[in-house]
Amino acid sequence: MNRTDTGTGAPRPTLAQVAARAGVSLKTASRALGGESYVSEKTLASVLAAASELDYQRNAAASLLASGRLADSIGLITGDFTNPFYSALAHAIEDEIRTHGMHLSVANSRESAEQEQRVAHDLADRQTKAVITVSAMPDHSEYSQLQARGIPVVFVDRPAENLAADSVVFDNREGGRLAARHLIDAGHRRIAFIGDYAWLPTYRQRLAGMGDVLDGEGAQWRDLLRTDAHDVPSSRECMRELLTLDDPPTAVVAGNNRILLGVMEEVAAGDDAQRPAVIGFDEPEWARVLGVSVVTGDVEALGRQAARLAVARLSDRARAVENVVLPMRLIERRSTGDSSPVRPRSA
Repeated sequence: MNRTDTGTGAPRPTLAQVAARAGVSLKTASRALGGESYVSEKTLASVLAAASELDYQRNAAASLLASGRLADSIGLITGDFTNPFYSALAHAIEDEIRTHGMHLSVANSRESAEQEQRVAHDLADRQTKAVITVSAMPDHSEYSQLQARGIPVVFVDRPAENLAADSVVFDNREGGRLAARHLIDAGHRRIAFIGDYAWLPTYRQRLAGMGDVLDGEGAQWRDLLRTDAHDVPSSRECMRELLTLDDPPTAVVAGNNRILLGVMEEVAAGDDAQRPAVIGFDEPEWARVLGVSVVTGDVEALGRQAARLAVARLSDRARAVENVVLPMRLIERRSTGDSSPVRPRSA
């Protein structure tokens, strides 16, 4: 049997039983209990009385599925719940869609393409109206299946690949240029870059932007490039290895806020004489307290724009695809204020 036991040994009453007792169709009973306005007062009273007599408890999720209506929700797929960037992004999206009477469902891909695919289809099966994703997939053609089901897909922070879909991202290449130019202007020539996974488009664009500046200045930096530092321990290990070089970097660029934390932990644990200039991407709250220079974008604007694109696509499925690029800016603080070179460690 598919009925759920109430705990008293008797199965829970069904909507069909409520409809039969009220003398109405199953569809009319569903409309009445769903609060739809075009049910007459007499019919509504009969259905409510029958539901009360039978002690019927409405299952809202099941009712939505049975009626074919979509739940008033938008799904957000993020890469890693431990990264405060994603909580700020989710907050902004939720604030925006709440004004449209919708709520936000958040899921984590753990930067796994396979898990992202499963989560996306699960959200679709749960009748999510639209999906916003910080995608870990290198190819997004799989999302065409959701689009074919009438579910808009919006890409945020990382652009769509091989799919016609709306996206909103930061100008990460310009961000890389801003970081590199700032350090060159401060007198640095040995500049390290500790980056996230090499396949990430954010990493690739930031790296390209740094190359636009540093390669033209004759700076030594390609041999000081470190990648796949996705978390605090791995980025701290990269920083430790760089500082033990015979000729360590005089400045370090941290590819995101988690990498920046690992870099700062290792720098703080070392000798002040070995302390390089540090600049990071993103703007964690503690960076202001510690005086760390950063290149950052407006995460609230990023999230709100992604939400607006999703809502707009729900209203007009045929509208032209939008690819929005938001600017990044440099915030200079004391972590890059000293251009004196780092002295090698003593043997």
